Amino acid sequence: MAEKEGGTQQGRIKAGDNLGGKTVMGGHSIGGGVVVEVREKKGPLRAAIPTMPFPLAVICLFLNTFIPGLGTFISAFTVLCGARNELVSERGVCCVFWLNVAAALIQILTAVIMVGWIMSIFWGMDMVILAISDGCRDQGIPQEV
Repeated sequence: MAEKEGGTQQGRIKAGDNLGGKTVMGGHSIGGGVVVEVREKKGPLRAAIPTMPFPLAVICLFLNTFIPGLGTFISAFTVLCGARNELVSERGVCCVFWLNVAAALIQILTAVIMVGWIMSIFWGMDMVILAISDGCRDQGIPQEV
């Protein structure tokens, strides 16, 4: 699958390779290799995380760090206030709101065994990453997150 070429290792993709997730094959790059884009497939709870303004995302991360689930619960209400989201067009605002409330409840109930607390921190980090990538998209800056 990999060949040595001028001291560097280069991967080759065959038509029958199972790459997992969605892959989009592009044209040839300048160096002669093939450009491949891999998109992560998100579950419904993770896809329901709203894209909020950066300061609000940081506040939700802070709340999730110290009170697991609170930042996620607050972010659920941003969906009702018009925050952008991947699932709103498919499932509707009400369903996305309840998915976020369910994620908050899972974080609160499992915080006792540390799972919810860790999940809550990662959820807050995802909120901040979404806010940063959305800010870059609005300003026309290429995303490399």
